[in-house]
Amino acid sequence: MKKIILTSLFILSSFLIQAQNEIAPKIEEILSQLTLAEKVAMCHAQSKFSTKGVPRLGIPEIWMSDGPHGVRAEISWDSWDNAGWTNDSITAFPALTCLAASFQPSLAKKYGIALGEEARYRKKDVLLGPGVNIYRTPLNGRNFEYMGEDPHLASTMVVPYIQGVQQNGVAACVKHYVLNNQELWRDHINVEVSTRALYEIYLPAFKAAVQEGGAWSIMSAYNQYQNQFCSHNELLINKILKGDWGFDGCVITDWGAAHDTRQAALYGLDIEMGTGTNGLTTSTQNHYDNYFLAHPFLNMLQSGEIEEAVVDDKVRRILRLMFRTNMNPDRTFGRMNNVEHQQVARKVAQEGIVLLKNEDNFFPLDPNKKMTIAVIGENAFRPLTTGGGSSDLKPKYEISPLQGMRERFPNAVILHTLGYASGPPAYGRVIPSRYDVDSLRREALVIAKRADVVLFVGGLNKNHHQDCEGGDRLQYGLDFGQEELLRMLQDANENIGVVLLSGNAVAMPWLGRTKGLIQGWFLGSEAGHALADVISGDVNPSGKLPFTFPAKLEDNAAHHFGPLSYPGDSINQHYKEGILVGYRWHDTKKIKPLFAFGHGLSYTSFDLSAIQTDKKSYAPGEYITISCKVANTGQRAGSEVVQVYVGKTKSEVERAQKELKAFSKVMLEPGKEATVELQVGLDKLAYYDEKSSGWKLEKGEYVVYVGTASDKISKKVTISVK
Repeated sequence: MKKIILTSLFILSSFLIQAQNEIAPKIEEILSQLTLAEKVAMCHAQSKFSTKGVPRLGIPEIWMSDGPHGVRAEISWDSWDNAGWTNDSITAFPALTCLAASFQPSLAKKYGIALGEEARYRKKDVLLGPGVNIYRTPLNGRNFEYMGEDPHLASTMVVPYIQGVQQNGVAACVKHYVLNNQELWRDHINVEVSTRALYEIYLPAFKAAVQEGGAWSIMSAYNQYQNQFCSHNELLINKILKGDWGFDGCVITDWGAAHDTRQAALYGLDIEMGTGTNGLTTSTQNHYDNYFLAHPFLNMLQSGEIEEAVVDDKVRRILRLMFRTNMNPDRTFGRMNNVEHQQVARKVAQEGIVLLKNEDNFFPLDPNKKMTIAVIGENAFRPLTTGGGSSDLKPKYEISPLQGMRERFPNAVILHTLGYASGPPAYGRVIPSRYDVDSLRREALVIAKRADVVLFVGGLNKNHHQDCEGGDRLQYGLDFGQEELLRMLQDANENIGVVLLSGNAVAMPWLGRTKGLIQGWFLGSEAGHALADVISGDVNPSGKLPFTFPAKLEDNAAHHFGPLSYPGDSINQHYKEGILVGYRWHDTKKIKPLFAFGHGLSYTSFDLSAIQTDKKSYAPGEYITISCKVANTGQRAGSEVVQVYVGKTKSEVERAQKELKAFSKVMLEPGKEATVELQVGLDKLAYYDEKSSGWKLEKGEYVVYVGTASDKISKKVTISVK
């Protein structure tokens, strides 16, 4: 297996080197013909989502679009208003939390291919995604766009996504580099974090995106690190990204994230977007030519204060991006809203849905049984692809959970009422609901008492202070009176299950009286179909949580250390938990979570046995091979995720009890068994040594944990490293 991987990487590397050698002379030829003003014009926006080309040389514009989960609707030239097109509806794919919950890299590749095809059809050159910022607090309004709390999981899932997008000749723009782990004060907060935590927790997914995924562009974060903005940060961009990692693509600002011409020029920024935000529509002060990398940059070049070699490096990177995208004669035309894309969206949703609780086998519900089902909750029919900030989508269609249930349960009488209501979608503000709370509750209780089964479909939405860009959540519990409503419904009918649609963990004081609980995420165009597939038992749930659900907010490491850890004092914040993020904190400090990282139930049962390593002692450079037998001991076909964690005993530095190092999802028919082999390179066991500014592999004893969740370990195997 290792030889196959290495051979594939060698072939890919050889191909890339050959392509690079062919492009390089062309880039130099173009560069020699560009005027200084033309070079500078290529380094900044000319509209909300495009940069200038050079028509006299046949160099095209670069067109970008938001879209980690689908290509955003067309935006006006100079404002954030929709352009009003009628042909820009797309397939909405599940949010990246759902993709991560699938624990299935092959699905990430299919997701990326389908999304890249849609971006290409819409004539986009750069797709602004995926996001791989680490889930640090359940209050972060943008967690739904990311891939969870574990750097290995995020690294593994992001690579095939990028490769899938870019095989269409569309650049993935991995974001937000780096430490953008909250929305509150994101535009200026200075993050203080240990160098070790930076390298071990927050950088790995970006490194994998660059070195394994071959990402063609990176979007900088808004925040500061070491009192320097991430958009032009000498350490993060020049030393680490472009130096140590050898990144040869473009660094693009998040919109309006540049702050200084000299720093932007010298500290790694290549393309500046969004400064002034309103282009020509407000005043000449906000004209694109007045961006930091526009006329002010040109003036400093002309005066000799900045060498022309600086802009030449930026233009080389921009031209390289173009040869990979809009100046690549071999890229396809793309496709949009086709059946295959819809099938990918549905499959990702199916495999990412997590069954959290299933008392008395509440789920699945029999779709052939005659019964009355009360479907209560705004999220049962509210569109959840719209809103959320830059992830706002305009899908061709969106199947609601209510529609999915009605289609799949034709023999049931399905009653629906809101029960609670939030306001309409709004960015940066909250619009109150126009409904009367008491009236909604009374109606919900009436149908709950009539029903054989109550299905509450609630959670969060993509409004401000929910799961939304530009603001964090204000509380860990559910908003809009959902908790009180749930208690009332439980009094009215004890046969109740809950479907949570959210991108974040929530408090669950109502959990004890709930028989079944499904974490449904934001599932895109095929949301209702995928949920009905799982609720009916047509699909056996196999998703696993990509982040920990703490029992209470203070159990989360970021919140344990008080306000200066989260959210900071509006100027600085300290990541006092260091490397102990998520399950690392819960395991090491022995704090029982509400639901653990990696947790997820099934309608069948599995047994892990014959767990062993290929030997007991290893030398640097070797791989640990872990094997185990997985048996489906239940009555249904289903999938299980074998998870391998490793911990160091008696370490010379602080360590988490264990860290995820490998995983594999295996599908089995009932009564069948398979042998699963996973490999962990010894280099993955090293820690970042701040004294030597490098990675250090300790000799001595390690423990290999094999199980199906971070708190469900089947066996521990002790090994030694020479």
